[in-house]
Amino acid sequence: MSEQIRIGIVGFGNLGRGTVEAIKKSADMELIAIFTRRAPESLKIDEPNVEVVHISNVEDYQDKIDVMILCGGSATDLPEQGPELAKLFNTIDSYDTHAKIPEYFSSVDAVAKESGKVSIISVGWDPGLFSINRLMAEAIIPQGENYTFWGKGLSQGHSDAVRRVDGVKDGVQYTIPADAAIEKVRSGVNPELTTAEKHRRVCYIVAEEGADKAKIENEIKTMPNYFADYDTEVNFITEEVLKAEHSAAPHGGFVIRGGETGADQNKQIIEFSLKLDSNPEFTASVLVAYARAAYRMYNEGQAGAKTVFDVPPIYLSPRSAEDLRRDLL
Repeated sequence: MSEQIRIGIVGFGNLGRGTVEAIKKSADMELIAIFTRRAPESLKIDEPNVEVVHISNVEDYQDKIDVMILCGGSATDLPEQGPELAKLFNTIDSYDTHAKIPEYFSSVDAVAKESGKVSIISVGWDPGLFSINRLMAEAIIPQGENYTFWGKGLSQGHSDAVRRVDGVKDGVQYTIPADAAIEKVRSGVNPELTTAEKHRRVCYIVAEEGADKAKIENEIKTMPNYFADYDTEVNFITEEVLKAEHSAAPHGGFVIRGGETGADQNKQIIEFSLKLDSNPEFTASVLVAYARAAYRMYNEGQAGAKTVFDVPPIYLSPRSAEDLRRDLL
């Protein structure tokens, strides 16, 4: 690309910080501003050319930013920010409440079509890269079954959800896949597995002083779309233990499809996996690649909400089509 894509970031938690680092590795992008609900002066950012702006002033940047990357949580931030910011900017977000994606898509799509912007929603690795692999595997092996396993790792969306519970000062959540279930799937028998048979969810919570821990535990375990369908364990710990033992953010997982082809019903297995030292940094890297795609799609005259299913892979790369055919095809 001959010109740099001007990027803005909304939110400066782990995902926002990872996005700053991912933009640094993208020569065709320039970070213009970070928008926050906090006092801008309270953010410690070692980027002298990047403005830190209160979110209330975001409208002033419509002509200064090509793509806005939304780094808020899916529980409460994105349902509000996604449609609102699609009025003003091309946007990318990592909305990951799977059951509510159709509803969220519709809310963003209506606004983005009216404003003439492109908003790519639910970008990351699941939903995102895993979604693409589920689609491809099903298309290639129609007679079969898809299985998705997450972890062992720290989930950003679920950790954000537990931190929103009244009485929780801080906390994290780990998703742990069942090894026995994975091996059954890899054997090609295509077992029927319940949600609880595939994963456990383990939470480590720092409670506010005087908070009702039993109430907190019950609210977490019964939370729809996050914990209600899982074997969920809630552990209460101190801030010191949380900082010492749960500051890293590893994650990963598998998408596996087992199926049969041909008259002889030959067994076929497709597997895609990730092993991540840093979940937020990897997710941020995916967001930044799709920001490039949103910029290209907008310049083609497209508008409305999109998902990873709608984006040609070639739009993710800064390299020319000629280079990609030569080196990667």
